[in-house]
Amino acid sequence: MSGNRQIVSTATAKGELILSIVENDMPTPNDDEVVVEIEAAPINPSDMFPLLGFADYSKGKLVTDGNEQKMIAPVLEQFVDAMRARLDQTLPVGNEGAGRVVAAGANAKHLEGKMVSLVSGQCYQQFVKAPAFMCLPHHDDTTAEEAASSYVNPLTALGFIETLKAEGHKAMVHTAAASNLGQMVLKLCLQEDIDLICVIRSDEQAKILKDLGAKYVINSNDDDFKAQLVDAMAETEATLGFDAIGAGDMADTLLASMERALSRNAKGLNTYGSDQHKQVYIYGRLAQGPVTLGQSYGMHWGVGGWLLTPFLQKIGFERMGELQARVANEIKTTFASHITDELSLAEAIDPENIARYMPKKTGEKYLIKPQKGL
Repeated sequence: MSGNRQIVSTATAKGELILSIVENDMPTPNDDEVVVEIEAAPINPSDMFPLLGFADYSKGKLVTDGNEQKMIAPVLEQFVDAMRARLDQTLPVGNEGAGRVVAAGANAKHLEGKMVSLVSGQCYQQFVKAPAFMCLPHHDDTTAEEAASSYVNPLTALGFIETLKAEGHKAMVHTAAASNLGQMVLKLCLQEDIDLICVIRSDEQAKILKDLGAKYVINSNDDDFKAQLVDAMAETEATLGFDAIGAGDMADTLLASMERALSRNAKGLNTYGSDQHKQVYIYGRLAQGPVTLGQSYGMHWGVGGWLLTPFLQKIGFERMGELQARVANEIKTTFASHITDELSLAEAIDPENIARYMPKKTGEKYLIKPQKGL
C-alpha cells in the first residue's frame, strides 16, 4: 500500500545535490516496533549537512520528474571530495520528530494512540517505523509541535550538565549561547545553581539571555572580549567549555582564558601550567575550516568532540530514561521551543524557504509538517 511521502537527499559525483520527495510503501511494525504518523519534525543545525551538504542552495532549482518533486543545486568542485562518503547514495533525513502511534507490534501495544517523540534519522516523512524503546511518550496535553524538539536539544542540554558533574567541573562556558539549545542550558544552570558564562555575538542575543536571568553574558565582538572572559572565568572557576562554532581559534581562546584565570595569582615559574584540567568540547560546526590551537595553557587540557548518541550510550538506558522523563515533564517550560514557521514537505525543499532556515538565525526555529497540504 502506498501513501508515505518522504524527503531524501542525494549528492552526486557530478557535483549536484538533489532533494527529492519520494513515495514509499506504508511500513509495518514487527513485535517490538511501532509506526508513528509524524505530525511535526524540527529542522536542527545537525540536520543541515545530511540535508544539503555543501550545496549552493541559492542556485537551486525546483523540477518535476514524473511524480517526484525535486530541488537540484550545484556543489562547488572543491567541496565534492569532502562529501565523498555519501556520493551517489540516497539518504533519508530528519533526525527527530513527533506524532501519534498508529500501529504497534505485539510487545508495544501500550504505545498505541500515544503522542511520542523519537530520533530515527528519517523523520521528514509521513510515517516512520521505529523500535518501541526509542519512543518517548508524552503527556496527553502535549502537542506534536511541543514534542517535536524533545530529543536533540533537551537531551544535549541535560548532557552538558551531566558531563560537568561527572568530570568534576564547577562552572562552564557556552558559545552560541543564545540559541534554542543555549537557552535550555541557561535555564538548567539557573535551576541547579551552576555558573554559566554565555558567549554571544550581538546585543540582541545578550538581551535574550539577560531577560532569562543570565549573569555572565559576553559579546565576542567586544574589543575587550578576552579580558571579560578571563575575569568571568576567574570569578566562576570555569574549566569546561562547550563550543558550537568548531572552526577557528575559539577553542584556543577558551583554553587560554581558563589558564590565565587559574594562573592569575600564581607565583614563580610553572613550566606545565596550572594543575587543574581544562576541557573544551566541540559539539557543532557553525563555521567551516580547521580548529586552531596554541600553546598558552600548559599541559593539563583537552579538546574533543561531544555528540549526543555516544553520550546516551555511555550513561545507559536507565539514566537515559530518567532524563527523557524530565524532558516530558518540562516540555512546556524548561525545554519549550519557539516555532518561527511550519513547512510542508514540498515547502521544505523550495530554495526560497531553504534560504530562510539555513542561516540558523538566533531565535528562529522551523518545523516540517509532513501531513501539511494533503
